[in-house]
Amino acid sequence: MDYEPPFLETYKTLLQEEDSNRNNDLLLVENFDDEIELPLIDLNRLNENNLDVRDECMEEISDAARRWGFFQIVNHGISKDLLGMMLFEEMKLFYQPFVKKSSDNFLGLPPRTYRWGNPSATNLKQLLWSEAFHFPISDISMMDNQHKSLRWNIEAFAAAVTPLAQCLAEILACKMNMIMKSKNYFKENCFQESSIIRLNRYPPCPKQLSSKLYGLMPHNDSSFLSIVYQDHVGGLELLKDGKWIHVKPNPGALVINIGDLFQALSNGIYKSIKHRVVVSQKEERYSVAFFYCPLLETLIQSHIYTKPAMYKNFTFREYREQNEKAVKQTGDKIGLSKFLL
Repeated sequence: MDYEPPFLETYKTLLQEEDSNRNNDLLLVENFDDEIELPLIDLNRLNENNLDVRDECMEEISDAARRWGFFQIVNHGISKDLLGMMLFEEMKLFYQPFVKKSSDNFLGLPPRTYRWGNPSATNLKQLLWSEAFHFPISDISMMDNQHKSLRWNIEAFAAAVTPLAQCLAEILACKMNMIMKSKNYFKENCFQESSIIRLNRYPPCPKQLSSKLYGLMPHNDSSFLSIVYQDHVGGLELLKDGKWIHVKPNPGALVINIGDLFQALSNGIYKSIKHRVVVSQKEERYSVAFFYCPLLETLIQSHIYTKPAMYKNFTFREYREQNEKAVKQTGDKIGLSKFLL
């Protein structure tokens, strides 16, 4: 199939070295008998006239962010038709020939828009069995006219999900009684154009490799919030109480997770949880992720004054630069550790 990235060809030498070192029994991914369901929250209750019902819904959002760092939402206002069109456009995009989609001028966007695997991996733990399109939303208007339908749907999705992210962020701030310099902190610092959309595809992985490779390495998100639409296949796992937990997929809901910026902003009250994606032997998996991010010069400052600050003040630009430097040096993000007091 001409659309598949050359995973085996590219990883061949490294896989042979691992086998010769007798590491062929190394398992990165364990088998799970049970799946857990993330807390499921119906946002319809935010529209109720009863103040107690609205407050109960907001409390559930805050509680899930504190205890899990992840939750699911339904009745969120994003139409099924729009989500279906995003999945349709995503599949069309990934089914383009690899030579074409990996070319420098594909879509008329910067070369790093399309990403696949990890061709620079130096060990088995860094090998990834996935491909992605990483779109800063500020770039979408530059997309060439050959992909108008893709551009329109991404713009429509971004326009619909940005106010949802702002609503959730404001609820979380309110329930923690965060005292900020501006009551409009998110409205003033986080915009549709400052956020990012990432389209992910995880191809079927050969049986002999599926327990040794990640679809996406364990990581924390570099955002305030992430909003993910995924299909029925599953593969998302999160680290809770020192154990990896397999999350049961629910294509009828959106998955929300707390990013590093909100953990710092809440002084560690809300949890940015490490998570990963494992691959399937038989089915490909698709997801659409929206990362709610601020402008680069936005100051991230802990706003819970009931205890000493855990993090020094930093800008989003400083956070990104530290992570980019760490990825180049070690292959992994450094997260918030650099900013601990």
